[in-house]
Amino acid sequence: MNLHKIYHPITATPFKCTEEYMEFAPCDALKPYIRCFWGSQKIVVQEACTDAETDIVTPDTCMDIIFTADYTNNTIDSCFCGIDDRAFAARKYLRARKKFFRFAIRFYAWGAALFVEESMRSTKNTRFDVDCHFPRIKQEIEKRLFDTDDISQIIPVTEAILLHHLREKHQNPVIFQSVSRILETRGTLSMTDLEREVLIGSRQLERLYLEYIGVSPKSLASMVRYQYLWNRLMYDNSFTIADASYQYGYSDQAHLCHDFRKYHSMSISDARKFAMQNVGNIQYKSSGSQ
Repeated sequence: MNLHKIYHPITATPFKCTEEYMEFAPCDALKPYIRCFWGSQKIVVQEACTDAETDIVTPDTCMDIIFTADYTNNTIDSCFCGIDDRAFAARKYLRARKKFFRFAIRFYAWGAALFVEESMRSTKNTRFDVDCHFPRIKQEIEKRLFDTDDISQIIPVTEAILLHHLREKHQNPVIFQSVSRILETRGTLSMTDLEREVLIGSRQLERLYLEYIGVSPKSLASMVRYQYLWNRLMYDNSFTIADASYQYGYSDQAHLCHDFRKYHSMSISDARKFAMQNVGNIQYKSSGSQ
């Protein structure tokens, strides 16, 4: 399963690397299913702040399990975030001084279903307690969180837990084949052509997608196209809107710009400026990095 080799979804701030947010590559065995681990490298102490700190969350076609160990109150909070198909601003207020450690697992759209204990249906744009979908994984990770003060120590423990719960035989061949085609065509394949290629009707295909991914195949394809566009904006110095409009099947440049704003909540030029604030930082670290 090598879909991860042709698809690399990124966030609205792909170069972000702070004391609260760093990305770490998973081990080779988990790379086909997990985009990255992320969180605070060590315990973070935050002072109270009345001003709102704003992050932009854009559709990255991924799902996250997020753990926060609160050393101030000696508690652990966790949540599972399904795929988001819209952008939104995440504003953070801190009413009192806080000492915490955050650790998260980011799954590819097709990856979470191989670890989950419940259907992905109705998870789009929604947050759940991890118990609702990953009760055993939650229990095994949470009991280890207070044993570490460095993310490089919890990652190998988590990898062992995930590999233990990985159910490769539960991969649905229709999901795998159709997602492969969506990625290979960069989200431009029509649903009629997709249904013809995987030899399945539209209703059954949509039912499978809602069950295994949480969104329709058409919605996933549209977000994948946006992600390929966003990657080119960030990493291709020769990018032009005219060329991208043709390459990604938009009717014209206005259509591309409208579609991008729908998923990113800002214009192409503003999105690039926002992302480039962290361009001097290192985007990725291996799980063994310090």
